Parts: sequence; structure tokens; C-alpha cells
Amino acid sequence: MAAVADEGWPADLVGRVDELIDDYRAALRASLDGLTEEQARARLVPSKTTLLGLLKHVTYVEGVWFDQAVTGHTAKEAGIATGPDRSFTLRKSDTIESVLATHADRVEQSRRAMAGLDPGATVTGRGERAVWALKLQVLRELAHHAGHADILREQLLAGADPAP
Repeated sequence: MAAVADEGWPADLVGRVDELIDDYRAALRASLDGLTEEQARARLVPSKTTLLGLLKHVTYVEGVWFDQAVTGHTAKEAGIATGPDRSFTLRKSDTIESVLATHADRVEQSRRAMAGLDPGATVTGRGERAVWALKLQVLRELAHHAGHADILREQLLAGADPAP
């Protein structure tokens, strides 16, 4: 029989979800490895989606689901963009180094916010949601955007032309 976390959740399931979240965080960070600032900012699709913008966006995602949803903080209090579209916006001051550092800080904040929360517990910061649902939402977002990052990086390294 598997070890059981609180509320009947198998500890290995809880651990595996956390492990997958960390794996996708690392994949998104690694998508910037060895790139120039210009490459990290390159727009290869008509949307605002860039490799650097993807990392900014998933930093926002963590702030929404692992801060706001738990604490009820406003976007300003959580230190995140006011909406998903704005979370992709790159400022002149954004660099690979600064965005990686901001993401690392947010991940640590996320870990602290989620530490000790039972997967079956309910949080109310953005309406009633189970902790397990927050983790699956972030996992889905990270996996989705890691796929985008793989494709964008492949295009960049193959010398694709920027989008019009």
C-alpha cells in the first residue's frame, strides 16, 4: 500500500505532481540556455510569444495560482502583471538574467506558499479551489508552454526569420 498524505492522497502522487512541476519549470528555464538577448526576445509568431516572454508568463501563472489563489493578494501585492496578455510583455530592462532571477524568486515564493497545504484543502483567494486543482492548473500551463518553448527554440536554432 502506498504511503498516504493527508486527506487520503497517496504521497507518491503528491510527490510526482510536484516533481513534474519542477521538471517543466527547469525545461522553460533551459529554453534560454546559450541564447543571445536578441534570440530570447525574437518573435517568430504573430503573438507576443517569445522565449523570454514565456518565462515571464509562467512567472505570472505561478503568482496567480500559488499566491493570489491561496492568499487573495491583488496582482500588485503579488508583484505580477494585471492579466495574462500583459504577462508576456517585455520591457527594455528585461534581460535573460533578470527574468530568470524573477522566475527563481517566484518559484521559491510558490514553494513557501504551497508547503504544508494538504492537496484536499480548499483555498479561497480566487474563489473556492482545492489545492490539488491549483497544482494541476500550474502543471498544465507549464507543460503547455514548455512545448511552445521547444518549438520556438528549435526555430531559433535553425535560423528562422522573425514574424512580421
